[in-house]
Amino acid sequence: MKKIVLLAAFLSVSLFAEFKTVDADEFAKLQAKGYPVIDIRTPDEWKTTGIIKGAHKMMFFTPNGQPDLAGWFFELGHLVKDKKEPILIYCAHANRTKALGQGLEQMGFKNVYELKGGIENGWIKAGKKTVKQ
Repeated sequence: MKKIVLLAAFLSVSLFAEFKTVDADEFAKLQAKGYPVIDIRTPDEWKTTGIIKGAHKMMFFTPNGQPDLAGWFFELGHLVKDKKEPILIYCAHANRTKALGQGLEQMGFKNVYELKGGIENGWIKAGKKTVKQ
């Protein structure tokens, strides 16, 4: 019986990909493979720090701090056609992407990657360039 429980636990972990946090170098390598990069920050944040070149600006939270689920998933549907496709997401400090990434994982998305530390503490501190908006 114990072996069956362990086997079931192993299979459940292997069937569901987990939400992954990667550093700036790994994030850049994944982007170079052609995986879509999504910046979920606000327009003011885009102006302040710029964006990662090639990123899709898809604000997830409204100015009031509420998620814009309908609008965001509508845009995502145009960008990602299959839940198995890799998606790269980032925000300012990786707080918002953690919530979004875990939600995407629960919805069946298999390959969601977030930028460790966000654009400010991950990308920019690693010496990576941004494009001013």
